[in-house]
Amino acid sequence: MNIAMLSYHTCPLATLGGKDTGGMNVYVAELTRHLGQLGIHVDVFTRSQDEHVPHVVHSLGYGNRVVHVPAGPETPLPKPQLAEYLPTFAEAVARFSQEKGIHYDLIHSHYWMSGIAAETLKAKWDVPVLQMFHTLGLMKNQIAQSDEEREGEYRINGEKRVMQIADKIVAATPAEEKQLNSLYQVPPEKIVTIPPGVDTARFYPISQDEAKEAINITCKNRLLLFVGRIEPLKGLPNLIRAIDMIRKSGNPISQHYCLVVIGGEPDASPDTMTQEMAHVKKLCKELGVENLVIFLGKKAQETLPYYYSAADILIMPSYYESFGMVALEAMACGTPVIASQVGGLPFLVQDGVTGYVVPGGSAEALVPPLLKLMSDADTRQQMGKQASEYALQYSWDLIAQRIAAVYRQLIPNVD
Repeated sequence: MNIAMLSYHTCPLATLGGKDTGGMNVYVAELTRHLGQLGIHVDVFTRSQDEHVPHVVHSLGYGNRVVHVPAGPETPLPKPQLAEYLPTFAEAVARFSQEKGIHYDLIHSHYWMSGIAAETLKAKWDVPVLQMFHTLGLMKNQIAQSDEEREGEYRINGEKRVMQIADKIVAATPAEEKQLNSLYQVPPEKIVTIPPGVDTARFYPISQDEAKEAINITCKNRLLLFVGRIEPLKGLPNLIRAIDMIRKSGNPISQHYCLVVIGGEPDASPDTMTQEMAHVKKLCKELGVENLVIFLGKKAQETLPYYYSAADILIMPSYYESFGMVALEAMACGTPVIASQVGGLPFLVQDGVTGYVVPGGSAEALVPPLLKLMSDADTRQQMGKQASEYALQYSWDLIAQRIAAVYRQLIPNVD
């Protein structure tokens, strides 16, 4: 079985925490690796963003390849501009198939732009398309706080087009399944709900002192952790405000903690720093919590288990998450999670068992569960133990088998 995996706008090998790198990168890389273990050949096609990176890379094992396809300038581009090069991308993927003499049995596309390219390739190869969106434009527009945060009609129309041509759509949670049905009128029989997975051979509990030593964090206080892209929908400013509220609360624990932020480029020059990063750093200064917040920038995936295990609590104050892979990784490492009640997070974090679920968009709502977990070691340890046990059911070994079963439904006569 040969699968053409399309991840047009972001490479699965990219360092996490950048503007367009996050859970989807991890998803594509880990799924490809575990499909390889099942004997399924996968070529991941992504747009080349650096002419100095080899166009074909064998980094995912089992003979599976990441193919960096030149399509437009080999530099990072804004998403609206990226859409212009989709025809060039699709043509180059078809040419690779022809030159290598490989026939793909199915296209598995990620994000809506990859789905547009999949339509061209589907017509050329006469094969089915399995689509996963990861985020939905109409959902992002519902929580947008400014015109700049709203997705353009080009994306909404593109998503609707891809939903029409796809043979099957993977939803990460029952919530996303309902969104596809109610907002885009996708019939239920076209949707299969399969959550992302977690690599339990990499993400598992590490002794906290050993984890702190490995990443050279000497903080002996309670360590709070945020991991994600620094963009408005991730809700980091609300967490910063909650930190300030705890500092002013007079609670005995209020002087014995720090927040570590992984993601973005905090050391960028003022003219290249993103608007949200500048906003967050300015907020820290205005509230006087600069000494409590440590910005570490982007980190490689292989280092994250140490950060999760070093942390006492992971916080996801997001306004929207289709799933919340960061929460799953932290739970697998035995770290309780405080998460917003949005998107897939309430389906993943068991309130009062593996962490707490709080109303989204509220700094005040974060304070009570933070104080509870910061001050109650027994609850923190019990929730962490329950979290790591719960995460085992999301092992990539199991999830990859479920995806492979969908492949076989779509191409029943292919081994």
